[in-house]
Amino acid sequence: MIALWIALGLVAVAVLATGTVGYVRSSRRQQGAGSHPQTARRRARGTATSPPATTRPATPATPPLPPSTPGARPASPASEASQEEPVERGARLEVAIGVEEGVPVIESVAPVLEVAPVLEVAPVLEEAPVLEVAPPTLRERLGRTRGVFAGLRSLRGKGVDPATWDELEESLLRADVGVTTTDALLDDLRRRVRDKEIGNGDQLVEALRGDLVDLLSIEQRWDGATDAELASGGGAAPGADFEVVEPVERGLRFDDAESVVNVWLFVGVNGVGKTTTVGKVARQQVAAGRSVLLAAGDTFRAAAGEQLAMWAERVGAEIVRGAEGGDPSAVVFDAVQRAAARGNSLVLADTAGRLHTKVNLVEELKKIRRVAERPPGRVTEVLLVLDATTGQNGLVQARQFTEAVEVSGVVLTKLDGTAKGGIVVAIQRELGLPVKLVGLGEGADDLVPFDPTGFVGALLG
Repeated sequence: MIALWIALGLVAVAVLATGTVGYVRSSRRQQGAGSHPQTARRRARGTATSPPATTRPATPATPPLPPSTPGARPASPASEASQEEPVERGARLEVAIGVEEGVPVIESVAPVLEVAPVLEVAPVLEEAPVLEVAPPTLRERLGRTRGVFAGLRSLRGKGVDPATWDELEESLLRADVGVTTTDALLDDLRRRVRDKEIGNGDQLVEALRGDLVDLLSIEQRWDGATDAELASGGGAAPGADFEVVEPVERGLRFDDAESVVNVWLFVGVNGVGKTTTVGKVARQQVAAGRSVLLAAGDTFRAAAGEQLAMWAERVGAEIVRGAEGGDPSAVVFDAVQRAAARGNSLVLADTAGRLHTKVNLVEELKKIRRVAERPPGRVTEVLLVLDATTGQNGLVQARQFTEAVEVSGVVLTKLDGTAKGGIVVAIQRELGLPVKLVGLGEGADDLVPFDPTGFVGALLG
C-alpha cells in the first residue's frame, strides 16, 4: 500500500514539471512575437526594416568565398548595413535586440548622431600700442648730488649772513666742484652782495644758478691762466681782464665730406666704461641714419672684442677686430680702410684702458691718433670717458690725456650713482673741456647729451 502511494506522488510531480516547462516556452514565444520593449519602440517609430522575430526569413545560401580570401567569415546584416551607410566617427550606435526561440537576435543597428556643442570663439585681443619711453632727465637721476645742495634750498626766504657763506661753501665742496672753482664762485657772489646787487637768500641762490649756467655754457679763462696755474690756485678769481674766448661746442663733430671717414676715438683709464659708451654712441648714430663701423682697438683686455661685437650685432653695425694682444694702431688702420671701401662714414674706435702716468701707454695712444689721421681718415672727436664717482681724480686724468691726444670733449659716466656731480663744473672751469655726454644709468638709452641749464636746475631745484 505504501509503495502505491509513493508511485502516485512521483507521477504527480512529473506531470507538474511538464506543465511548468510548457508554460515557460509558451511565454517566451509570445514575447518573441512582439512583446519585447525594444521591438515595440521600433514599431512605434514605423521603421520596419526587418521582418518580425517570429517570421524570420530563410537564410540565403552562402555564396562561395573568393579565392583571394580563404576562410573569410560571411558578413552579417549589421556589417552590410554599416558598409552601405558609413557611421561617422564618434557617433553613438542604437541596437534593437529581439528573441527567437529563446535566443537573442540583433534586429537592427542604427547610428545616433549627437549634436556637437557650439564652441564660443574667444574675442581677438588687440595688441597694446607700444609706448615710447622718454629718455631719462637730469632731475630724475641726480638724486644724490641734489641731496648735497639741499641745504641751499633752505636759504630761501632768509637774509645773507656768515652762516650763509659757510653753507654755500660746504655744499659746493661736497659736490666736488673743487676748491679753485668754489673760491672763484664765492668771491664773485661776495662782491655782488657788497655792491647791493644781492640782498637775501633767494637772490643769492638765483645768482649762483646764473653763474653756474654761464660757466658751463661758454669757455672762460681768467687772467689768461694756464691749466697748471689754475690747478695751483693762480688766476682763479675773475678780474678786469676777464676773457670769454668762445661758446662751448657740445655737439659731436662730424665732417659731411664724401671722401672723409670720420674717426671718433674713445680714451680713458681702466673701468670707466669706454666699451659700453662706444656701443651706446653707435646705437645713437645708427638711429640718426649714419653708417657706422666699430674698431675693437682694445686688444689687451680679455673679452673686450666679444663685448664690442655684441654691441655691433645689437645696433646693426659692422666691426673690425684684431688678434688678442695685437697692435691697436693696426686695427684702427684696417677699420678706416674697410670703412672707405664699404662706404661707412663713421668709425668708432675703442682703445685699451691705460694709466695716464704710464709714458709708454700714452705714447701708444698718440700713435693710434696719428694712424687714424691718415687719409681718408680724419679724427673729428677724441672723447675722454671719465667715471663721475672718481671726483677730482678725474680732473687729473683729463689734464694728462688732453696733453697727449688733444681731447675734444668729455663723456661723464655713472653720474646717477654719485654725489660728486660738481666735477662737471670743475672740468669746464679748469680745463675748458665741454662735457658732451653724461651717463644716467645702465640702459642703452641712458647716455644723453649734457644740458647745462637742466643740470644746474636739477641741482638747485
